[in-house]
Amino acid sequence: MKSRHKKLALIGGALAIVGIIAALVLNALNSNIALYISPTDVAEGKAPQGKAFRIGGLVKEGSLQRQADGVTIAFVVTDTAKDMTVHYKGILPDLFKEGKGVVAQGKLAADGSFTASEVLAKHDENYMPPEAAKAVDDAQKAANKHVSPSSVSQPKASY
Repeated sequence: MKSRHKKLALIGGALAIVGIIAALVLNALNSNIALYISPTDVAEGKAPQGKAFRIGGLVKEGSLQRQADGVTIAFVVTDTAKDMTVHYKGILPDLFKEGKGVVAQGKLAADGSFTASEVLAKHDENYMPPEAAKAVDDAQKAANKHVSPSSVSQPKASY
């Protein structure tokens, strides 16, 4: 073999190895990625079926239900437009409270509820995950668009 053919074979082999490594890394990353989806997106059917994803928003006031075993919990996550029931078995974070931000990772159950494998709570008074904050803001803007100016009573000026 000529020196030129050896170099081409070496370059081709190196490119093949780099391609295989890149494919393996991308496959590993793709299987570990959990997309964020709001309750509104889930209600619209945008949630991946049979695949883990994250849902976030606010824990609805008065929705927390604990079972007798103390570790089985159900609560409702809302983005103020749509609500979704979340079932979780485990210990909740200390900062988990009704009316505060939460992100749960898990899968959609057959009955349409969400079965969480992990629940994350906010870490300070002003924090909400960016995706959850955006979903809540979008839902509130959509709700405000549905209120027409003619349906809001305007006070009459008196002089």
